[in-house]
Amino acid sequence: MDWKLILQIVGVCLGLLYLWLEYRANIWLWVVGIVMPIVHGVLYYKSGLYADMAMNVYYVAAGLYGWLVWHNRPRKSSREYPVSRTPGRTVPWLVVVCAAVYALIAFVLVRFTDSTVPYWDAFTTALSVVAMWMLSRKYVEQWLVWLVVDVVSCGLYIYKEIPFTAGLYALYSVLAVAGYLRWLKMLRSER
Repeated sequence: MDWKLILQIVGVCLGLLYLWLEYRANIWLWVVGIVMPIVHGVLYYKSGLYADMAMNVYYVAAGLYGWLVWHNRPRKSSREYPVSRTPGRTVPWLVVVCAAVYALIAFVLVRFTDSTVPYWDAFTTALSVVAMWMLSRKYVEQWLVWLVVDVVSCGLYIYKEIPFTAGLYALYSVLAVAGYLRWLKMLRSER
């Protein structure tokens, strides 16, 4: 078995576990979210997806941050803190952050790497930064941002010849829709 296949299989298993925990809005998703990026980071580095590789360093830090936020957030009830809608005043800032991160990453990839897909790699990475922050706040709309990331990443990974990871992202795309609908239902039941 080659390293690429092993990393994809381990990454897919961790990804499925992570998604199941996220779907259930379970705090343990953050623990898996600390381990999984290490596996994917190595895979992406070996595949020449440098922004995706760097993104996984961010995911480790975001996993620690998300764990702390979810664990220490004041609770409105005895349950974990509830899901909510993204505040309207936050959306313009998210767009600005996404655009700035995209521009910076695209510049670095074009100027300093041999990336064959710098703009797509930068695009999915910038959106992922925003989506991960939204997840840490339990905003329902984070699922819609992930849906865009997942669909684009699926095509990118097919192009980069990492088919199992592409398959995982295709599944993520379907489950992002299911997660969005589930979180909407959770939001309604908590109100």
